[in-house]
Amino acid sequence: MKAPLFRDPVYDGAADPVIIWNREAQEWWMIYTNRRVTAEGEGVAWVHGTDLGVASSRDGGTSWLYRGTLQGLDIEWGRNTFWAPEIIWHEGLYHMYVSYIQGIPSGWAGHRRDMLHYTSTNLLEWNFRSRLELSSDRVIDACIHELPGGGFRMWYKDEANGSHTYAADSKDLYQWEVTGPVITGRPHEGANVFRFKDHYWMIVDEWRGQGVFRSGDLETWERNGLILDQPGSREDDGTIGLHADVVVQGDEAYIFYFTHPGRDGSESEDTPEGRYQSRRSSVQAARLDVIDGVLVCDRNEAFELRLLPDQD
Repeated sequence: MKAPLFRDPVYDGAADPVIIWNREAQEWWMIYTNRRVTAEGEGVAWVHGTDLGVASSRDGGTSWLYRGTLQGLDIEWGRNTFWAPEIIWHEGLYHMYVSYIQGIPSGWAGHRRDMLHYTSTNLLEWNFRSRLELSSDRVIDACIHELPGGGFRMWYKDEANGSHTYAADSKDLYQWEVTGPVITGRPHEGANVFRFKDHYWMIVDEWRGQGVFRSGDLETWERNGLILDQPGSREDDGTIGLHADVVVQGDEAYIFYFTHPGRDGSESEDTPEGRYQSRRSSVQAARLDVIDGVLVCDRNEAFELRLLPDQD
């Protein structure tokens, strides 16, 4: 398997990937936060003002071609910030839920983080639907899964409430009702929920690897371990795995995550080259498995990534 799987050729800051089958183009798309690694500016301006980058694959995910950025998402004038998209397909429409920040802040604190909802028939032309009313005005990193009894649940990070994972439910993907906190304890972000080998799983980015939780019903979650916490041996894979997406196909599951390869202590951030190396990011892929009821990931394992067309 190629490593790294993908690097953004413009800013070199691909992060927070979501993998989705493009039914019209008949190819897999990776849509990601297009961090501006090479941008000038104070503080953390480089992680703001971000578009959503797009790469496509026609060979089942082995190779990815950069295609550009999604257009037409603006809801107001100016250069604004889009983070960490979640995209699902339901009854003829793609639904995207993306974190939104006005402008290009140079710091982390002091500004709203909203969740915006868009729909599209082709992943290119997006219609703005709403700004969701959730548990606070500091919400990011949506993830959505259908509920066993019907309807949908969204999990997201609420930075105003301990940086914990909260949930909201919907019957139609348009109107959402907050149900409250789900995963508390240590702060985290980037929840991703999927069903694999007879259980539901949630991974969350704990900035020390991906915390793993298991559930039988999407209601009660139990701690199951930690993955992507140990350095890998592949190129650009020697640091922790960050904000991930999972694609499940039958008995196989693949995790797509990003790394900051330069954050290994080898470069000083006081120099331009050191800052560049500490900021740049690479998307990687690895295979998941369940052994004795525990979700595991050997990021050094050799495997062939062959995503099949999504037929649902």
